[in-house]
Amino acid sequence: MYQDYIKKYFAEVSEIAGKIDQDAIADIIKILAEVRKNSGRLFILGVGGGAGHAGHAVNDFRKLADIETYAPTDNVSELTARTNDDGWNTAFANWLKVSRMNAKDAVMIFSVGGGNLEKNISVNIIESLKLAKNVGAKIVGVVGRDGGYTKSVADACVVVPPLDPETVTPHTEAFQAVVWHCIVSHPEFAAQKGKWESVK
Repeated sequence: MYQDYIKKYFAEVSEIAGKIDQDAIADIIKILAEVRKNSGRLFILGVGGGAGHAGHAVNDFRKLADIETYAPTDNVSELTARTNDDGWNTAFANWLKVSRMNAKDAVMIFSVGGGNLEKNISVNIIESLKLAKNVGAKIVGVVGRDGGYTKSVADACVVVPPLDPETVTPHTEAFQAVVWHCIVSHPEFAAQKGKWESVK
């Protein structure tokens, strides 16, 4: 009885892998390579699973890709203070303002829906993207569903194909990790190999 769901789940994983927009991944690599070349910074934003991904990805982009990278969710003291004092909707944007985000920088979004202002979903991400547009920072993302607000304003965005409404979140979050690991390990972009790839 357990096997039917497992079989279906991994069949969807295989189908999604075949449908991922590889050109969009290449575009993200080009953008981030230019950010690195110009001594810009990468700011990674996400909530829930995306917040967990952000912390992991910060490590990878700093250590493997040699890009100065930060995530507001890595500092729980500041994040909770801003949420308490400024409000959740502006917590990320106000953090980015203090970080002096500018046209040399980029914002990367990990979000299942990409944000939707009309439905009041992930407004904190939307406000951050408005700020990024205003200062001329590049916007990239790995999102699900129809891509939401992120897709509509991004310079490059991977939309994980939503095959089944019941598994949109787990597949989107799983493939966010697949995509960013592809980016940081790409031979034209990676600055250094991972530990186990460098051991002979």
